[in-house]
Amino acid sequence: MQTFREVLECGSPLPLCVACPAVEKQQRAAALQDAGARFAQPRPIYGFSRFETVLLLFCSVFPYVYFVVKTLVKKLKAPKPILAVSSLRIERSGTVILDDVNWRVVRGEHWVILGANGSGKTSLLSALTGYLMPTAGDISVLGQTYGESDWRELRKHIGLVSSSVRQMMADEEPALETVASGKYAMIDFWGRVTRTEKVQALRLLQQIECAYLAERPWSVLSQGERQRVLIGRALMARLRVLILDEPCAGLDPAAREHFLQFIQRLGRRKNSPTLVLVTHHVEEITPAFSHVLLLKDGRVLATGEKAGVLNSRNLSRTFNAQTKLEKQGNRYTLKVR
Repeated sequence: MQTFREVLECGSPLPLCVACPAVEKQQRAAALQDAGARFAQPRPIYGFSRFETVLLLFCSVFPYVYFVVKTLVKKLKAPKPILAVSSLRIERSGTVILDDVNWRVVRGEHWVILGANGSGKTSLLSALTGYLMPTAGDISVLGQTYGESDWRELRKHIGLVSSSVRQMMADEEPALETVASGKYAMIDFWGRVTRTEKVQALRLLQQIECAYLAERPWSVLSQGERQRVLIGRALMARLRVLILDEPCAGLDPAAREHFLQFIQRLGRRKNSPTLVLVTHHVEEITPAFSHVLLLKDGRVLATGEKAGVLNSRNLSRTFNAQTKLEKQGNRYTLKVR
């Protein structure tokens, strides 16, 4: 007996030698049932069954889907940057000071900015603190972008300890008031310090190991004591980033080492702000610092984790001289050949 499929494929009619209508009806029913069973079976596509075809398509698409999902999850889990610099360019009077600077800082990182004189370190700091307007590029602090937000408020989250600030302090101002003035980001504070602010400032003086300086005027403080008091002043504003611009300049060897040990302890504290040390000297890089940004002629030479960036080859290019970096214990020394 021919099946319905065979009938369709050969194009011939059902057999005519049918004994009676009842038999013919039975044969037609059997043919239709057989055809239906055949159509219900998986049909091959390019030689594969339906199951094999679906499995093949899944295997070919799955890596792409997995990659997309993994990328999205990674972006969601990635910490948001505290500080982000993108394609920064600063040009004045036809001279390019900084060009295509890209930098990203997240919580938990402590950075060193290293470069020779004229490499653009000071200009980068001025741009970060809102005192030098970029020619192009973007700078953002805590997700807020320069030019789109009130930078006077944003820079309250960035503390700056530098010789320029040190020289502007009033000689007769007690250390306690110097620290308290940091809350308002004011130099030569003329307002009245409240009792609550005095308590907070005294607590910070204790944290920076300078409580004994509370009533001493600025004029009688040593260079190392002034640096610590300025750090306390910066911490008064509950900042997120603390920039130390060559803080060891003018310190004798003993005072410098004591100050660096203090910075090491500060960087290891649980709620420490992100530290950014700007220096010429690798000897000032303590273990607390995890990342390094190398600047040369206004451009980023290298950036990333300290272990991968800080080496003789990169430093030779940074300072344009043959150098040899040596590590003694957990500190560094640099020799020029």
